[in-house]
Amino acid sequence: MRHSGLPLRCWAEIDLAALERNLRLIRASLPAHIRYVAVIKADAYGHGLHQTAARLMHAGADLFAVATLSEAAAVRELGPGWPILLLSPLLPEEDRYLADYDLAATVSTAAEVARFDAVGRAAGRPIAVHLKIDTGMGRLGVWHEHAPELFRKIVASAHVKLAGVFTHFASPDDDAAFTAEQRRRFLAVLAACEGIRLSELFVHADNSSGLETMPGASPFNAVRVGLLQFGILPHPNSLLSQVHTEPVLSFRTRVGIVKTLPRGTTISYGRTHTLARETTLAVLCAGYGDGIPRAASNRAQVLIRGLRCSVLGRVTMDQTIVDVTDVAGVQCGDEAVLIGRQLGGEIFITEFSRWADTIPWETLCSVTKRVPRLYRTALGV
Repeated sequence: MRHSGLPLRCWAEIDLAALERNLRLIRASLPAHIRYVAVIKADAYGHGLHQTAARLMHAGADLFAVATLSEAAAVRELGPGWPILLLSPLLPEEDRYLADYDLAATVSTAAEVARFDAVGRAAGRPIAVHLKIDTGMGRLGVWHEHAPELFRKIVASAHVKLAGVFTHFASPDDDAAFTAEQRRRFLAVLAACEGIRLSELFVHADNSSGLETMPGASPFNAVRVGLLQFGILPHPNSLLSQVHTEPVLSFRTRVGIVKTLPRGTTISYGRTHTLARETTLAVLCAGYGDGIPRAASNRAQVLIRGLRCSVLGRVTMDQTIVDVTDVAGVQCGDEAVLIGRQLGGEIFITEFSRWADTIPWETLCSVTKRVPRLYRTALGV
């Protein structure tokens, strides 16, 4: 396998057709009035911002949510027409680009409203904002008790236009009672903001792990979808747990050398593993410099010829050592699967993350830039 003319030592495969099928499945499972907010921050969770956003545009996403101005600019380069929301606060020197790139900003403070109003005045048109309500996350957003006052400041600003209202759940996957309290606080804010026409706004609180059923009378009309669109279910009790999305990313490397060492030999830095038998080892062409976490040392497994092989010793920057004693015929150049499928075997990103004492979000973001992304684009069945 080659990329840019050179053979590949380690790579990630991104199935854009699966991404599109996932969006359509998710949308089909939601009430018809619910709009799809595609969260594609952090290089689309490591999948590639340009390629992912372009495919989601084709599939019919309603709004794109990103974290930084550079991410927003990259999405806007793909074309006009799609709303783009900046989820993170802007630095003052970034403000003017809201007008240049036609972006929506997240608002948490009165000072931000004043800044964005000045930008809109200079541009001759209003700046779109989403009012964020802090219902218990303790991060961005105006504290829920003070939100009606900030809402009035936005409405009174001639060059700021309210385009959305949202909140962020702190523990949707493991604290149902607190999530319910956050939802109650958010609904109370909406009720207290007199004159707000919710049907004209993006009203969103739920994401992939917090999504609940939305009764017909609910004001929520949008859902933020991040991890789920990439085929990873953050929480098995989510409403969408019955939506069988497909993994979009697989992570692969190759065998560099194969060697046999005697019983009692110690392996890798720190000598943290001692061979209990004569062992055939495969040294893989990837390490923590590629995205195999050092925390996975002596814990992770990989697929070689469809069989699971244990990582032995510490993961190093450029190589990882695995036990292939029980796999016949392993050779230099063989493919090793870190995340994904091979000959009937599969390693899920959730278990890969568990071996590394982390979460799938971090695992995806940790696949480094030296790992080429190869894109499969056929729509498929």
